[in-house]
Amino acid sequence: METVKQTYFKNGYILTMNDINQVYACGELLVEDDKIKAVGKVDPALIRPDAEVIDLNGKYILPGFVNTHVHTSQQISRGVGDDVDFITWLHKRMWPFESNMTEEDSYISTLMCSLELIKSGVTSFAEPGGQFVSGMAKATAQSGLRGKLAKSVMDCGTGLPAIWQKTTQEELDAQIEDLEKYHNTADGRVQVWFGLRTIFNNTDDLIVKTKELADKYNVGIHMHVAEAKSEIDYTNEVYGENTVTHLHKLGVLDKNLLAVHTVWLTNEEIDLFKKYDVKVSHNPASAMRVLGFAKIPQMLEKGVCVSIGTDGASSSNRMDMVDEMWLTSLIHKGWRLDSTVVPSTDILCMATKNGARALLDDHLYGSLEEGKKADLIIINPFGPSMMPVNDPIAALVTAMHSTNIESTMCDGKWLMRDRKVLTLDEEVIVKEAQAHAEAIYKRAGIVLPDRFPTIR
Repeated sequence: METVKQTYFKNGYILTMNDINQVYACGELLVEDDKIKAVGKVDPALIRPDAEVIDLNGKYILPGFVNTHVHTSQQISRGVGDDVDFITWLHKRMWPFESNMTEEDSYISTLMCSLELIKSGVTSFAEPGGQFVSGMAKATAQSGLRGKLAKSVMDCGTGLPAIWQKTTQEELDAQIEDLEKYHNTADGRVQVWFGLRTIFNNTDDLIVKTKELADKYNVGIHMHVAEAKSEIDYTNEVYGENTVTHLHKLGVLDKNLLAVHTVWLTNEEIDLFKKYDVKVSHNPASAMRVLGFAKIPQMLEKGVCVSIGTDGASSSNRMDMVDEMWLTSLIHKGWRLDSTVVPSTDILCMATKNGARALLDDHLYGSLEEGKKADLIIINPFGPSMMPVNDPIAALVTAMHSTNIESTMCDGKWLMRDRKVLTLDEEVIVKEAQAHAEAIYKRAGIVLPDRFPTIR
């Protein structure tokens, strides 16, 4: 007979993020095995004598953050795209780097990314596409995180490295093979979705057949959508219409489409997103670099499901959801010249329950409710970066740093306690990541500029 494991938290400031965003100022929470047994006020009869008791003494408990767009396989390419335009970044830096990666490189990169995700309070993420789902799946299983993994899929486009030049059917078959091997492994934490890189590199045939397969296998589609002005120029030249309008005509807009960036949407296309329940991943850091400002305030006002992602380390350098929440709280106020838009309450929803909904998992996690998975984080506000806490909700978005996140739990298991990652060997992974990155730069022939005179 298996032993039931319980963890009982008391005296915590609990943000449930339930339907009414209920908060318990001096709350309790009981975790039993991988699920939440009770929240708010726990009946003492439910607590076993051997339960671990944690007195939070006023620290926060939140649902784990959900990063809905992170290129885990790009983690060891950090810095490859600084201070260059979008096309240079893509064709001369990112594609050469990625196309020279091996399965082992992808594994090490995902381990490295997992460290940063865990330490910034993420318990679940969506990977939009590396070349080796096998490597990503192995690392995700080892990390203890939840991951929706996809292959980066391209069947057309100029300038593609030879190793990526695949037919439509080859790309579809590869994804089916990945799904049948890795979907719902690691106790269900590792799942496989279908991926579409961009409309630049995806034929209509691939897009339509991907939608058919995603429906057949009951999984999502992860796609960069209307991210750059150059993309809209391209689709108007080739199809005579914007990206989203074209996807609508193809029948792809649906509840299982996760559309990333969505910077260049018309007002009418936002209405289409609402009508078809398309999910959005807002990545403010990478968008500010070269893409532009998405109409997030308007999307939220119209009830579009907007979540938050970090993008990859080659485009935003920081896989830190806390930073992304802070940026989200600033940039829309700035470009709209309205300090009331996208308030902290909305941003916390975007980072938790909206993220779970975007990943089609809001029945499992994203809020702290009885019967849901025990995916949670503990935040210690008692330091100079957050204190004094006068507005306890806004402080989490406008003042918190990831270093305030003390512990991370996923599926009822501790991934980090007291800032120490328990599932991965941080020191070893950091060294290996540096070595793998240097080897890829050498193979790819990428030379980064000497910004200042250096004596070696």
